[in-house]
Amino acid sequence: MSVYINSSGHFLPGPAIGNDEIEAVLGLVNGKKSRLKHKILQSNGIKTRHYAIDKQQQTQISNSEMAAHAGRRCLDSSYLAANQVEMLSVATSQGDLVLPGFGSMVQAELDLSAVELHTSHGICSSSMMALKAAFTNIKAQESANALVIASELASRLFKHTRYEQVSGNEVDFNAEFLRWMLSDGAGALLLENQPRKTGKSLRIDWIKSFSHADVYPVCMSVGMPKASDKSWQDFATYSEAEQAGALLLRQDVRLLDNIVSVGVNGFLKLQQQGLFNVPEIDHVLCHFSSAYFKSKIVDMLDVAGVQIPEHKWYTNLYERGNTGCASIFIMLDEFLATHALTVGQTLFCMVPESGRFNCAYMHLTVVE
Repeated sequence: MSVYINSSGHFLPGPAIGNDEIEAVLGLVNGKKSRLKHKILQSNGIKTRHYAIDKQQQTQISNSEMAAHAGRRCLDSSYLAANQVEMLSVATSQGDLVLPGFGSMVQAELDLSAVELHTSHGICSSSMMALKAAFTNIKAQESANALVIASELASRLFKHTRYEQVSGNEVDFNAEFLRWMLSDGAGALLLENQPRKTGKSLRIDWIKSFSHADVYPVCMSVGMPKASDKSWQDFATYSEAEQAGALLLRQDVRLLDNIVSVGVNGFLKLQQQGLFNVPEIDHVLCHFSSAYFKSKIVDMLDVAGVQIPEHKWYTNLYERGNTGCASIFIMLDEFLATHALTVGQTLFCMVPESGRFNCAYMHLTVVE
């Protein structure tokens, strides 16, 4: 039983926001411009991104609504009606509510009836986990199709008021770093057990992932204060957790370079297992959070004797921003809309995640 990506769609909220406009949307922390912003933006290479909040830091569209928009666009370009969807598999880093699961909220927004439901929780690679769950479900002939959606609304965490609640009003580098890295958006893919009636489909040859949580400490998190493994739920009150900085999104930048080595090592492991031949890869879609990491990945592959020419790499990071788990779906949708693929071409997708170092990989073949 083969599984095919037969349709895709994405949604980005609001207008594109340039680097000079970021603080006008997120707000100045304690009324002061950031001393780190320029340095971080220069490293990540992002020029524009989208936010679901406005300049008054008011949410204009919820995470589940963004997911539903992407899902509808995906279905609109398919041959499948909404009432024919058999499985809904969704992913996000943080839903609009702590409970219930994000999938339930998205299902309600889409008004889908009696679907099998799956919610994947994590960070960047959670979209690939949701995709793998749908892929496996169809392979097992439990469902004939599945709508897979990944959506992120990070900007709510970056309001200046969040940082101003921290005791002493001191914002450390690890807490500010991701403020200039992440943005909002949603992407969707439709999986079916047969190719499209007309046009081209992408056959999913395999999806693999390797987690390294047993080796590395937490690198990216929400819920722990600085220099502590205490949970935000262990504070006496939510306000105390906020004052301790436990509700800020943090990145331990000292650990971050490990994402390159674990990502490349996973790539080489799959190659050694004979799952693909590097010269036969036609296109590489890699979710990297920064231009800095792309160069590191390319350099490490070269050292390993694995050269992938520059023209084979595709990214929309610089125009769309880093939308976390939604990035790979948004990227794939825009890639398909802008490239004339031929039957037999292959796509290699790679999603490294720095949460506690999980890396996911996917191999696709163009069919008709």
